[in-house]
Amino acid sequence: MKIVVLDGNTTNPGDIGWGELHTLGECVMHDHTKNTDVIERAKGAELVLTNKTVISKEAIKALPQLKMISVLATGYNVVDVEAANEAGVYVSNVPTYGTNSVAQMAFAHILEFTQHVGHHAATVKAGRWAGSRDFCYWDFTMTELSGMTIGIVGFGRIGQATAKIALGFGMKVIAYDAFIKQSPFAEVLMTDLETLFKTSDYISIHCNLTTENKGFINKALFTKMKKTAFLVNTSRGPLINELDLVEALNSETIAGAGLDVLTVEPPVADNPLYKAKNCQITPHISWATTAARKRLVGITIENIKAFLAGSPINVVNKPKQ
Repeated sequence: MKIVVLDGNTTNPGDIGWGELHTLGECVMHDHTKNTDVIERAKGAELVLTNKTVISKEAIKALPQLKMISVLATGYNVVDVEAANEAGVYVSNVPTYGTNSVAQMAFAHILEFTQHVGHHAATVKAGRWAGSRDFCYWDFTMTELSGMTIGIVGFGRIGQATAKIALGFGMKVIAYDAFIKQSPFAEVLMTDLETLFKTSDYISIHCNLTTENKGFINKALFTKMKKTAFLVNTSRGPLINELDLVEALNSETIAGAGLDVLTVEPPVADNPLYKAKNCQITPHISWATTAARKRLVGITIENIKAFLAGSPINVVNKPKQ
């Protein structure tokens, strides 16, 4: 079996290895692949691995030997699933590898807002502490999380992992989920979306992106938030109407936003969020801890082995037989 990895560098820039992948077939590895080069590079492959390289309808039609597309991620919107169904091609993903890492990143953003560690560390290195007349200084109000309320939008695996961290800090936790009505934790109260936005001091977003919820976090919800409240998004950028968020930040309708994801990635050079007040942006790295990426590769290999054994797992489509 010929296996082609289209964009291995994002998942594995060389620090974790590919495990058993090379034992499963003839492997051709590419660090990066332009969308226009997919057909040429995947020619003759029965199995293709992709992280963010798009596998279009045209590519699937042009690759008659293709039997499986293995997505090195949870989201699989880079694959034309309908075309894969028509061609009888299985599409698999990795649904659970980054749960704790993403929850950890949500709190990395929250803690930066409460303590401003990056700013104060930079001022110390610049010599300010050495020249201070007092034994300490701080440039921002620092906040204790205990007793504060966090609202979690999307209460699946990652939302629940985030709730556990919040409870460890002594926070009050409320949550909203379109499908989960009963909280699995006695300490977490399920509520409606409007109440969550009105009462939370911190809001952490953990939703899947669908056609129905694109841009649903918008001006109408921002105006319900406390002026002292912060929004954190480590899930999918298009869930937020970014222009509405810019307006909310610059008008101080809300206190700040921490974003690990944006609507367009990589972002354009003049994205207005860069200059928005109190907006901290990280480059979609919440999933990328070493432990999470090792799990990602490991589960991908299990997906492939199961497919080769005739019992595919983590299949996200319904290919024609």
